[in-house]
Amino acid sequence: MKNNYDLVVIGGGPGGYEAAIRAGQLGMSVACIEKRVHKGEPALGGTCLNVGCIPSKALLDSSHRYESTKHELEEHGITTSDVNIDVSKMLARKDGIVKQLTGGVAALLKGNGVDWLQGWGTLVDAKGAEKKVQFTPLDENSEAQTITAKYVILAAGSVPIEIPVAKTDGEYIVDSTGALDFSEVPERLGVIGAGVIGLELGSVWRRLGSDVVVYEALPEFLAAADKDIAKEAGKLLKKQGLDIRVNTKVTNAEVKDGKVVVTSEKDGTASDDTFDKLIVCVGRRAYSEKLLADDCGIQLTERGLVEVNEQCKTNVDGVYAIGDLVRGPMLAHKAMEEGMMAVERIHGEKPQVNYDTIINVIYTHPEIAWVGLTEQQAKDQGYEVKTGSFSLAANGRALAQGEAQGLIKVVADAKTDRLLGMHAISVGAGDIVHQGMIAMEFVSSIEDLQLMTFAHPTVSEAVHEAALSADGRAIHAIQRKKRK
Repeated sequence: MKNNYDLVVIGGGPGGYEAAIRAGQLGMSVACIEKRVHKGEPALGGTCLNVGCIPSKALLDSSHRYESTKHELEEHGITTSDVNIDVSKMLARKDGIVKQLTGGVAALLKGNGVDWLQGWGTLVDAKGAEKKVQFTPLDENSEAQTITAKYVILAAGSVPIEIPVAKTDGEYIVDSTGALDFSEVPERLGVIGAGVIGLELGSVWRRLGSDVVVYEALPEFLAAADKDIAKEAGKLLKKQGLDIRVNTKVTNAEVKDGKVVVTSEKDGTASDDTFDKLIVCVGRRAYSEKLLADDCGIQLTERGLVEVNEQCKTNVDGVYAIGDLVRGPMLAHKAMEEGMMAVERIHGEKPQVNYDTIINVIYTHPEIAWVGLTEQQAKDQGYEVKTGSFSLAANGRALAQGEAQGLIKVVADAKTDRLLGMHAISVGAGDIVHQGMIAMEFVSSIEDLQLMTFAHPTVSEAVHEAALSADGRAIHAIQRKKRK
């Protein structure tokens, strides 16, 4: 192990490991410090690869296949019987995918000349030209060492928020990590938080047979999404069997006789429900424990985030912070782009992340995704707004797939015709809204989308029809809007 580098990255999640790899590609000497131990072994990939994005998507896919096989094949003329789920095998598949990906990251770091240091990294002195990082190995028999570097990137990520009224115990009351490893399907499952994680994990276990109740303290369901999309999502998810209770605050949760008794309150009325398991997923917070020495000079916000500018530079020259440690949505792809941007700026280039085109995806079925402004946000910002939408019920490809649920919506500036946002609840919505992201990056208009030729039959044709709808020109929908 060296004790001097061009760059030290603290954190081996998506933002950190991509930054380290890019720096290695640019010829820098790089160390990536990561403390995570997963399933008893040191692991790269952060929350996303180990206990977040990847394992949850594996379970979502397995549970969707199970439900589809059990309930949706008959209409295709396919008869099945004695369809069962082997939870242990499903979890083993999930773990295998995680191991393959995290092992791949380790190989990429090694292949690009990056030293993976397994342990804790603490920025102890950032004032001089040579930054000082204390590295404390996971191996308790090894002593802490001081590493110097010209540059440091802070990429420590985030952890689930804990709430006093429902303290996790790792068995009956769990966070999002614990919900990935239930050894059997809970008969009744409670979920606190109707956000991305709550809806995804609730969907997994509901498909496998759980009776699921989702508590949401806010008065609106999916308040961050466009209202039309949120309304459609609420309708479809409730139809699937999720009992979503908005404007309902959990006031207490305690384990009694091997069950979790949850007390909630709505409109001043309290009620109790009993569950086999309770998942607490009310958000995440920046993880900064042991990251910064008290006198290292790095400025934090009131919320405990690292203060950065638009280029992710801190108040100290040579020190950058990215991902969940800084302002903006806690999304892996945001962290990835910020990591790349920070490294390339260190190298003397001038890339910039466009925060107006960061995509949000909820991997329920159908998926929910959006990019850019909602209709209300556009109006609040003073735009004269026009919108267009198209239902998947009239899309030939979606019908043929048995996926004719949901809609695509576009939001535009009525004066300039510029696309301001795209929103979808549909099969493959997370992929579909990338079309809107690319269009927005190139400052495209609704007319641009109208003039493009979309392949037939595809679900993406709904994007074309939504754009036509904005001017009253949709072909496969009857519109009262004045045609242009």
